[in-house]
Amino acid sequence: MQEKKSLKEEIRLLAENFLKEPKDKEIIILSHFDTDGISSATIFIQALKNLDRKFSLKIVKNLEEELISKLPKDKTIVFLDLASGSLHHLEKYNVSKNCYIIDHHEINQEIPKELRIINPHLNGDEKISSSGLTYLFCKELDKKNKEFAKLAVLGMIGDQLEKEIDKLNEGILNDSEIKRKRGLLIYPSTRPLNRTLEFCSNPYIPGVTGETKGVLELLRETGIKLQNGKYKSLIELDEDEMKKLTTAIILRNPKIKNKELIGDIFLIKMFNKLEDAREISAIINACSRSGNPEIAIQFCMEINSAKKKSEAIYAKYKQNLISSLKFAENMEKINGKNFVIINAREKIQETIIGTIASILSHSRIYKKGTVITAMAYYKDKIKVSVRNVGNCGRNVREILSEIIKITGGEVGGHEHAAGCIIKKEKEKEFIDLLKKNLEIEVIKV
Repeated sequence: MQEKKSLKEEIRLLAENFLKEPKDKEIIILSHFDTDGISSATIFIQALKNLDRKFSLKIVKNLEEELISKLPKDKTIVFLDLASGSLHHLEKYNVSKNCYIIDHHEINQEIPKELRIINPHLNGDEKISSSGLTYLFCKELDKKNKEFAKLAVLGMIGDQLEKEIDKLNEGILNDSEIKRKRGLLIYPSTRPLNRTLEFCSNPYIPGVTGETKGVLELLRETGIKLQNGKYKSLIELDEDEMKKLTTAIILRNPKIKNKELIGDIFLIKMFNKLEDAREISAIINACSRSGNPEIAIQFCMEINSAKKKSEAIYAKYKQNLISSLKFAENMEKINGKNFVIINAREKIQETIIGTIASILSHSRIYKKGTVITAMAYYKDKIKVSVRNVGNCGRNVREILSEIIKITGGEVGGHEHAAGCIIKKEKEKEFIDLLKKNLEIEVIKV
């Protein structure tokens, strides 16, 4: 029996294979539209520029069958942060012979023999983002691509993998020269505290997030005062102020534990200024999810004209996120034992429904192990995002995969964070099947 190769070895071999591709053959890159996908795409296109290769780039929300069916057969296709859930479509339309996949999502389909794929689930299940994999791949193409390490860190933070840093991610962090500081995990840590608290959505602080009056009350309680007309930033607080602020936040959301609030703050140099990497990641995400992926890419490349545009988009996005969170919090939901279904229909944009589900899963409003399903209309379809509170409990990707076999649709994601696209006409059937699936499992337990 052939010994399984390490992920690092697999990356090296695939990079060698890629360098043998004909130089005149155009490369089509398809990448996902979240921070991890945008970071992956930016790393890859800059590596291709260094190789003087022809390419085109398309950023997509979902990889649907129709898109795969139209891909050309005479070009090299590269999927970033995508395609591990679409292997059957790649084989069906004869694309698998012609493509590379760099992705970290779960695989539950047979892998076509000729497919060239990098995925940690095939090599020991290491916790690494697609941008991390893309960076390691591009570093194998040319060592000078090491300069893009900080973009891989942004993707890692965008996919919330910074709390479990293994050997590969530690190596990427060392390459990136990003500064790490211990502190309260509320971002941005570099901006005045009143603004940071008002737009804080992870963790969600009841009575403070989106509430100017609530922010000022909290700061009054902690004794943190204005200095020269403005509040300190988080990284400027002394130890006593940090303790008081942490206590005040926990009192407003008792389900948050102290150890979940304190952790590593990553400071990254962008546009010659030290910034909170979590905010930079959020800006990239906001641009792309607001329909401006080209600005997100330009921002990652530190093109000056994209800076102001991205900040304006981010400000609007944050307002939209806060109002959508309030709507999700107050709307009528379908509640069951260990699950909640939030069917927002057209009231929340489908581009942020996954973000809403993620924020609620980290808010501690719901107990550990609760399955949160959030749904939003998307043209003639429905975008469904499912999250496990506390990253434990049932495998939500498997749940969706079983339902999609009956309703039809596309599914992808991870064990504790997955999503699917279904037709609007299947709305009732999907909800009924989901409820039945979750309720039966609860009885089994």
